Amino acid sequence: MHKITQTLLDKFTIDYLRNQVLKNAYGNDDTVIAGLDPRTLLCWYLFFGLIPWFLNDLIVLLGMFVFVAITTKLAKIAPLVLFLFCLGVFCQTGYLFIAALFFGGNLSTLYSLLVMTLKVSVCSLASITVFSGLNPDRLATGLLYFGCPDQLSFSISYAFRILPILMEEFQNILLSYRLRGHSPSKKTWLGKVKYFIYQIKIIILSFYPLMLNTAKRSRTTVEALELKGYRYANENKIVRKKKMASLMFKKDDLIFVLISIVWMILCVIISILF
Repeated sequence: MHKITQTLLDKFTIDYLRNQVLKNAYGNDDTVIAGLDPRTLLCWYLFFGLIPWFLNDLIVLLGMFVFVAITTKLAKIAPLVLFLFCLGVFCQTGYLFIAALFFGGNLSTLYSLLVMTLKVSVCSLASITVFSGLNPDRLATGLLYFGCPDQLSFSISYAFRILPILMEEFQNILLSYRLRGHSPSKKTWLGKVKYFIYQIKIIILSFYPLMLNTAKRSRTTVEALELKGYRYANENKIVRKKKMASLMFKKDDLIFVLISIVWMILCVIISILF
């Protein structure tokens, strides 16, 4: 038991967390989902992100959940992201199942909670699938095609690009706190609890320097972009046309859309029959 606990503690380090986040954001370029056109993925996400909230049919929602779970598998999502997804769903609706069982809930209560859980799960898995298959450039180009403001699309793309820098900066700040501080011994159970509290404390203390350093980097980036004519490039039709030239519908996009439509039709038919 001690070896298992020690192995788990060794795995959940800052390096492990950073690698998992970066893998999900940048390491899925060779998947089936990443090969699709950004416009296809955004339209698909718009459907699976909004339609479940207008449905209350358990069979249709269950079918949608199975389908987005398959696409999540094809997207090769990082295990840490899936763990956070499960934790988030449980924190939002899962604990209500337990409360309903212990406080006299009937089958209708459980049915309503299951429908709500499926809605949250479908939307969350669709989000994870789409944004893991889009790198910053493809995401920004797809948003520009649909008429998204230039500054908003660039802000989203910039947030993706600055993610590795933020993770590295956060790790450097944590290391500086550890070098200047004295961490408690974790040989005993009480020492492990103190060490855990110490880790939480330095993580909280690291957020202010992280935000300050990020603001400095952002200002430098904005000034560099302005010097290179970023604002003029966004308003230039020739530059916009060159950006849109990378968008192209392919055979895989058509197959993916047809499979999604056929799957939804089958779910509706099964729901009507049963």
